[in-house]
Amino acid sequence: MSTSELACVYAALILHDDGLEITGDNINTVVKAAGITVEPYWPSLFAKLFSKKSVEDLIANVGAGGGGAAAAAPAAGGASAAAGGAAPAKEEKKEEPSEEDEDMGFSLFD
Repeated sequence: MSTSELACVYAALILHDDGLEITGDNINTVVKAAGITVEPYWPSLFAKLFSKKSVEDLIANVGAGGGGAAAAAPAAGGASAAAGGAAPAKEEKKEEPSEEDEDMGFSLFD
């Protein structure tokens, strides 16, 4: 992550924490007050991002990057089963003895 990008992230968090609107001009003001020079496109990119997404949503989903599709699949399957009116039958698991449990007729320490 570049210094400019990180400065804009922190500026957006500061603005959000103070209850101010996250705009390109406000981000520039905070960044300049910190004495950091950023490329001119970063503040406008962050302003566009926060006009569509809230800071709370982004903070709440920090660790939810990978595996989202796998989590959604069971929910979709459960919804279709509920719509059909029939609950899926419970499968009984038959536990097979593992090799560790079976007596092979000899011991490591014999």
